[in-house]
Amino acid sequence: MNRYLLKKCPLIKASILLFALTSPAFGEELNPEMANEIIAIQENLIEDDVTGSNITIVWQDGKEIHRSIRNSDRPGDRDITDETLFPIWSMSKPITIVAMLTLHEQGLFKWEDPVSKYIPCFAELTVKEGDTLRPAKTPLRIIDLMTHRSGFGYFSWDGLPPLHDEPHTLQTTHANLQEFCEVAADHPLEFDPGTRYLYGINQAILGRLVEVLSGKAFAEYLETALFEPLGMTETSFILDEKRRARFQPLWINAGNLKGYTHLLDELNYDPDSTAHFGGEGLVSCPADYARFCEMLANDGVFRGTRVISEDSIKAMTTTHSQDIFPDMMHGMDMGFSVFILKDPSSEGSMAPPGTYGWSGYHNTHFWIDPTNDVFAVFMTRAREFNDEIPVRLRKAVYGEQTD
Repeated sequence: MNRYLLKKCPLIKASILLFALTSPAFGEELNPEMANEIIAIQENLIEDDVTGSNITIVWQDGKEIHRSIRNSDRPGDRDITDETLFPIWSMSKPITIVAMLTLHEQGLFKWEDPVSKYIPCFAELTVKEGDTLRPAKTPLRIIDLMTHRSGFGYFSWDGLPPLHDEPHTLQTTHANLQEFCEVAADHPLEFDPGTRYLYGINQAILGRLVEVLSGKAFAEYLETALFEPLGMTETSFILDEKRRARFQPLWINAGNLKGYTHLLDELNYDPDSTAHFGGEGLVSCPADYARFCEMLANDGVFRGTRVISEDSIKAMTTTHSQDIFPDMMHGMDMGFSVFILKDPSSEGSMAPPGTYGWSGYHNTHFWIDPTNDVFAVFMTRAREFNDEIPVRLRKAVYGEQTD
């Protein structure tokens, strides 16, 4: 297996490193060589201008076995601490999914239910067909939203126009989730619901479903059903003035742009907003997201308290769409808003099949390995998105496949 050599770098400052504990999956312990390889990857990311300061956490068997923070000396960067806040973007999606799973366990809906049963504006959807529109041949079902098979697009992939991009656009354009759903329902679908996979706005609609089914605002339901039981005290849709002081600046290295900015922060996460979007809107910290992963890795139980059932975890991590994003996420299927590693050889790591996880737009990443009772969380704040970061980390943790 290749090793990323630890280098001296003027941009790199102190790190925190903890490694110990027996680890049957990796030998008797998370050995210094493996730990140093993880650190070297983090340093390389800074050296190569991919990210600024970053953090990696690895747990096994319910215990943290590795934590490393690498901070840069770049002007405008901010050292990462346990209190640093990050926009987790699409790592919000699995949280929204778990909220829906808790409501499903209460018998409040069935997966095959039409969405229009609960949100009537989705009763008469149209589909683009050439230059014309036609009525949808199939109803939009809740299962279609859970699996990104609704027909609603997101970004302008495959030549499709974007329906929305940035959270601040959503928050300033739509007063609440019901209003957003009404706008979305007037937007033509790219295909009949249930017939194809397309990454899209589904969690925004699921957030409104949570409100209708629970009788609570989406943010309130997440707080009571998930964040309070999990002790996720730093995870929220809003940033007040005090919390903004702990919000990590964005490192941009795209085209002719390179440097740090707080520009987007002034528009996002408005404390007065009631439009909270479950696909990309949450702010969190590494310790909080590790708690969420700990619950998932422990089959829905968090430190003695059951949050969701083992059957719900199985539903979330069952393949519903195959070979998603073939040009980016190789050898991966899709569960309920998590990738499922089907063929580790496609990424070159020795991670076991069935490993699952997801990522966020500003390069937050996580994965959970049920086979070895392992999970890892990586957080930074950087553009452009780099899908190789979690692959490199998995190669460090599990080893790299060789011919």
